[in-house]
Amino acid sequence: MAISELLKTRLRTDRPMTTITLRIPVDIVESMKTIAPQKGFSGYQALLKTYISDGLRVDEAEFVFSKHARVMEALRRKGVDEKLLQEAEREAA
Repeated sequence: MAISELLKTRLRTDRPMTTITLRIPVDIVESMKTIAPQKGFSGYQALLKTYISDGLRVDEAEFVFSKHARVMEALRRKGVDEKLLQEAEREAA
């Protein structure tokens, strides 16, 4: 998915949702239950979603929306072979 399409999808409020199960230590959940109301959240699950979203935004900024990612996307649109792009990425790393 192109970066602009990903951003448009993120801004939609009617995005499909899924239910997942996470195993989290009890002491972490108890800490989140204590912190959530202090940060203005109704419960620990809303706080957990915020933590996940914040971390995801940081990683997306580095790996998806960075100048490097935009250059790679532009090269793909120009028809540069995917194998060549992967070799270049490995070499640059």
